[in-house]
Amino acid sequence: MTLDVVNSSNEKVGAIDMSDEVFGGRVNTTLIWESVVAANAGSRRGTHATKNRALVSGSGKKPWRQKGTGRARVGEIRNPLWRKGGTVFGPQPRSYAYALPRKVERGALRAALAQKLKDGQVLVVDSLGVSEVKTKLLAATLKRLGVEGKAVLIDLAADEKLIRSARNIAGVKVATSGRVTAREVTDAARGVATRDALAQLQDRLS
Repeated sequence: MTLDVVNSSNEKVGAIDMSDEVFGGRVNTTLIWESVVAANAGSRRGTHATKNRALVSGSGKKPWRQKGTGRARVGEIRNPLWRKGGTVFGPQPRSYAYALPRKVERGALRAALAQKLKDGQVLVVDSLGVSEVKTKLLAATLKRLGVEGKAVLIDLAADEKLIRSARNIAGVKVATSGRVTAREVTDAARGVATRDALAQLQDRLS
């Protein structure tokens, strides 16, 4: 598979060969699903909390004596059986993150990129750098490249100017070739990667 390399003006300046051994064959959608679910779980805030009988406000005094009144025995007004009492086994703050095996994460990213390549939704550019921090300039560049809607920009290293220029463009994310995930690739309608970043990804996923 050979992809054209274009510049910021959408003019062809070269080509890059993609290995069929890495991105060819059947796309394993199960690995993509597992990676996306794990990423979604890790992004959950998990700040839910309920008050148990130790945390709910109220006196700890026994309302009435244990025997002789004819009423049911009770130890305090904060017990879970009473209105405004504590909650039993309610949700508490926790992390939903869990780690997937490296081979699963690598296979999911390989499958996500392979699907984008088969659909012709990957654009290879010679450079993604911007001269100054200006959203308008980056938006104009993406428009010349024909990139609309959700997109993930993959570069070899983090460029602060690029990140700050893209943060106000809805649906556009910036990722490095070493940190990009299968969820970011799958969620984007188009993938824009530099020649060096795509070559590094191919070496890492082979």
